[in-house]
Amino acid sequence: MRTLLTITGKTASAHVKDITKCFSEAKQAGFWLDIEAPDDDDYRLLEDTFKFHALTIEDIRHQNQRPKVDEYTDYNFTVIFVAVWENDDIALREQHLFVGANYLITVHQEPSPQLAELQDRIHKSPELTHGKPAFLTYLAIDTLVDASFPVLDKLDDEVDALEDEITEKATQEQLTRIYHLKHTVTELRRFLGAQRDVFQALITHGIHLQQQDMTLYYRDVYDHIVRQYETVDSLRDLLTGAMDVYLSTVSNRLNQTTKALTVIASLFLPLSFLTGFFGMNFSYLVNILESPYSAFALGLGTMVIATLIQLWLFRRRGWL
Repeated sequence: MRTLLTITGKTASAHVKDITKCFSEAKQAGFWLDIEAPDDDDYRLLEDTFKFHALTIEDIRHQNQRPKVDEYTDYNFTVIFVAVWENDDIALREQHLFVGANYLITVHQEPSPQLAELQDRIHKSPELTHGKPAFLTYLAIDTLVDASFPVLDKLDDEVDALEDEITEKATQEQLTRIYHLKHTVTELRRFLGAQRDVFQALITHGIHLQQQDMTLYYRDVYDHIVRQYETVDSLRDLLTGAMDVYLSTVSNRLNQTTKALTVIASLFLPLSFLTGFFGMNFSYLVNILESPYSAFALGLGTMVIATLIQLWLFRRRGWL
């Protein structure tokens, strides 16, 4: 699906001839073309009409790139990532931008509500772009970068809730969740680190076709990336702490179980000794305990007294 945004308005499902006309008049008006889920016709449009390099088309087709800015003679090709919360997990969405001197083309496979919202804002208030393609590019990049903040806040809440659940009762499912989140955070940290390097380079020399006075704005985006990177680092530490809490909780539970079993086993030690002692068929024991009632009372009383003494000792030592 192609969405064309010009100074005259917003056009959904734009035709190739309208896009070609905008491209030929870009020096006077400028435009923003957003392509969602590109098909073969869209790839031919990018290659034949805009004359973009085949390597950039291949990057869009195969995805799995890393954040970068490639400079060509008439345009820049930029790849950045957006974190989204999907199905109770974090997914990274790849965004491709062709930045020309007088135009911006964004390409993405999945729907991008952030860019759609920005298009509506600009359509209602064209003055947001200050009439400069360079500022339009900044707005699009800033919108994509800032979209990761709510996801990181959601992940922070998820880790806090996970720690509370572990404290109440540790389960195997929680351990699996911790491992999965640690892998996700590590992947997110890797992409944010590369994205931070990209914007550090933009601060140095900017997008050469739209340099003007945009360095200050890209510095603001760079600050946002650094904040996200630091947040991910702290989340990784929190997940490590959650793992420690899980192991500590499981260990404490095992210690409590072991202590209970030890107390039970200790109570039966003197009982086993007494039953074994009085069960021996020595003539002395048989003769002295002639009455069955006295033998039962003596044996039972001895076992009860031994048990009470053990319980008193265990409680005094703090084992109960």
